[in-house]
Amino acid sequence: MPAAVVDTLARVVAHLPGGGEAREGQQAMAAAIAHGIAARQHVAVQAGTGTGKTLAYLIPAILSGRRTVVATATKTLQDQLAGHDLPFLDQHLTTSFSWAVLKGRSNYICRQRLAELAAARQDGAEQLALDGVAARVPDVDLLGLARWADTSASGDRGELPVEPSDAAWAAVSVSARECPGAAKCPNGGACFAEAARNRALEADVVVVNLHLYGLDLASDGVILPEHELVIIDEAHQLEDIVSTTCGVELTAHRFSDLARRTRGLIADDQIAAALDDAGRLLSSALRTQPSRRFSSGLPDDIAGVITVAGGRVQLVLNAAKAVPGDAPEESRARALRVVQGATALLEDLRLIEAVNDSQVVWVDGGEANPTLRVAPLDVAPLLRTALWDKRTAVLTSATLPARLPERLGVEPVQIHELDVGSPFDYETSALLYCAAHLPDPRQPAYLAAMVAELGDLIEAAGGRTLALFTSFRVLEEAVAALRTRLSVPILSQRDLPKARLLEIFAASEETCLFATMGFWQGVDVPGASLSLVAIDKIPFPRPDEPLLQARRERAGSAAFGMIDLPRAATLLAQGSGRLIRTATDTGVVAVLDPRLAKAGYRWALVQALPPMRRTKDPAEARAALLAIRDR
Repeated sequence: MPAAVVDTLARVVAHLPGGGEAREGQQAMAAAIAHGIAARQHVAVQAGTGTGKTLAYLIPAILSGRRTVVATATKTLQDQLAGHDLPFLDQHLTTSFSWAVLKGRSNYICRQRLAELAAARQDGAEQLALDGVAARVPDVDLLGLARWADTSASGDRGELPVEPSDAAWAAVSVSARECPGAAKCPNGGACFAEAARNRALEADVVVVNLHLYGLDLASDGVILPEHELVIIDEAHQLEDIVSTTCGVELTAHRFSDLARRTRGLIADDQIAAALDDAGRLLSSALRTQPSRRFSSGLPDDIAGVITVAGGRVQLVLNAAKAVPGDAPEESRARALRVVQGATALLEDLRLIEAVNDSQVVWVDGGEANPTLRVAPLDVAPLLRTALWDKRTAVLTSATLPARLPERLGVEPVQIHELDVGSPFDYETSALLYCAAHLPDPRQPAYLAAMVAELGDLIEAAGGRTLALFTSFRVLEEAVAALRTRLSVPILSQRDLPKARLLEIFAASEETCLFATMGFWQGVDVPGASLSLVAIDKIPFPRPDEPLLQARRERAGSAAFGMIDLPRAATLLAQGSGRLIRTATDTGVVAVLDPRLAKAGYRWALVQALPPMRRTKDPAEARAALLAIRDR
């Protein structure tokens, strides 16, 4: 099979624009995946930028004839798969296959909610206002969404011509926690979410995001269709996303949202009011414990609120179940959703009451929206039973952290690991500059010196800079200082939505973009608009991040090498990877943290980066940027 896959890959690549080109790394990746599928062995592939990894994993998956789920971390990659790669393969492969994209239920407009709102509107504004969710949304917005639903084939929020407000979308959609299922819903036969699921049930390849895949693992496979093969792209995010999806998140909003859905349905207004009050009690209790991890159980005040809240949610559940069977159809449908939502909230409250040593409990979200979180300390046991022992998995990313399979619970004999590199000539095209002369980032003098150094580099580059920061505070200080010093435009992450920022940045060669963690990956700006990627500090995780803090305690003296260093190396490589996106790109990656040149762990970081030329000389870095600018 591997030889047939490589031959097919070569034929398909020849149809790419410009005739394509043979890439050894792509061929090696496709062959390894084909062998893994045939042998039912997991495969982990580090595939550097330019490898063409989507074709390298899709072709062996399709030729294997096994139903495949592709789980991605970013919407950009989902869109590329569904809008380009899969249609391209459908056109050029001789093997026939089908594909579908499946999203979480709340991404689809709900026909039943539209029917309820239409019925309430017919009865007058007063009746419409009784719908606690729709009451705060202008009727014109709801009517616009209803008209769009009449013409939409998918009901997918992502296909709306204009992004709706969160409140408007909440009024016309339901979450998986609330939906009673098609069989119990008056509009179940016309449900957009069910139609998407049915398409997925019939498809050979199903594209989902990693959060939905994590939910499927946590729910013992009730969300996604049965499948024999899963490809996890951007696999360096798998551990964190599974931790999130397998945990519990409790905020006052969950109580107020359920209360809004209850109003107008249950005659006793005090029941909804008590639920709202439970949310306020929770927020008050959590605000007394900001950013704190509870290592020995919940404090008494929070535990007391959880108990009280459970009793009030139970009252809502009982009242919703008591809605008579001869009530109007819309009321019965709303009652079913309230039953679903209350049941899910009760289950989470009981999970919080029963936390044990295998879980981490903490508060975050700040004063405005304090959140109580529970997450598993270790996701490996779940992944062993729900993934590794059930189906073949392919893990891939431009950067895979060291010892990732071990952390995820994969036995060495179960997985084949390889690094296929990148087809780009980094030695020629890129320079890694470490500003070794700067003060240590933990010293007060560092910030001003770092900003001055960044300004010098931007001047040499003539703009053309993506500056990546590890905190908003430093970003804002750098923006304020350099906007007054430099003549080139500087965009800040806070200025505009991400898509618009990247559009402006790519279109104007002199523009600089200053951003934080959301831009360290998923940014693809090839060409002359980007010749300098500047990174303020080595992106070590915060020492007080509760989940990692608990994992460090368990790891003991090995914690830095097992937890902090691999994460920092992966993120540093992801950020550096924004520079060279095509074979003709050139530029400088500037790490403005002297520890990269001096600390004992520096080689673990440097070796995780593409094989660029290296320098500690600022004059050499500026000269390289000037040469690129003046071409």
